[in-house]
Amino acid sequence: MLSSSNRGLVLAAAFAVAVSPFAGGGSAEAQEANLIFGTGGTSGTYYPIGGALKGVFEQSDMIGDVQVVATGASVQNIQNIQDGLNQIAIVMSDVAYDAVEGKGNFEGNPVDLKALAGLYPNVVQIVATGDSGIASVADLAGKRVGVGQVGSGVEQSAQKVLEAAGLTYDDLSRVTHTGYADSVTEMQNGNLDAAFFTSGVPNSNIIGLMQSSDIVFVPVDGDVASKLLEDYPYYETYEIAAGQDDKYALDEPVSTVAIRNMLVVPGDMDPAVAEELAKRFYDYLESGSVSVSALTQFDPATMNQHLVAPVHPGAEEFYKTMPSAQ
Repeated sequence: MLSSSNRGLVLAAAFAVAVSPFAGGGSAEAQEANLIFGTGGTSGTYYPIGGALKGVFEQSDMIGDVQVVATGASVQNIQNIQDGLNQIAIVMSDVAYDAVEGKGNFEGNPVDLKALAGLYPNVVQIVATGDSGIASVADLAGKRVGVGQVGSGVEQSAQKVLEAAGLTYDDLSRVTHTGYADSVTEMQNGNLDAAFFTSGVPNSNIIGLMQSSDIVFVPVDGDVASKLLEDYPYYETYEIAAGQDDKYALDEPVSTVAIRNMLVVPGDMDPAVAEELAKRFYDYLESGSVSVSALTQFDPATMNQHLVAPVHPGAEEFYKTMPSAQ
């Protein structure tokens, strides 16, 4: 959850919003909507995406101030949307699916959440130290493993991958709820045998670890991958290619699974605002000046495809006019 100081900042900003971005909040043409943008930890990919899109959205006459806040990522972002603290956020599809369906962390409490756009795939990357003896998900039993921050999408995917292999936290010798940077530090210091990095490829923290330590990538394949694909509609297979300098320059490819990231908004957002946000985002992706590499890892024409939450009606209006729809 947010620290007391950060939560206070978010609350203060929420009350400072002069014009609501929700339906009935006023004429979008005459007034500007202010947005609080929930992202993730400052060492991950969500936060710089929020920083890049802040300027993109604020160029619109319909959008006033966009305040980008660091959070515990997916679960917290959706809780903040439900509580009215965020008006737009980045989340992983698995957490969004649970929120819409009232499952998992949202058991019996479904959230009125709508998809604004699909993003790049979040690839489940399990990295282990070279001397750990870990070569499969099953080998994590009895090991010290970093599973991501509490409530993050990383932790949600870690739990599901372990479950698919017949494991729980009780089967591990130690579980740490460390973010990317702290997991790397703990592995370098010999305090962790492996860690989950569910992110775009490459992950800069993994690159840093590879420069200082001997590591191996643990595949998520075989029966484990098959069970994930069977049980959860948001997983897809993914191969981290070998021999590509921009993807770790691996000697052998690594088979794993991935979950798409999404931009989400509250269901009651003003349709005109949602349509404008979707259009601005698409135009930015097609501009040739995208500043965050993760946003170059998918085709803008697929923004409205393979989404596990209903598309916001305002965004849907834009997608009807998107060039690929013509």
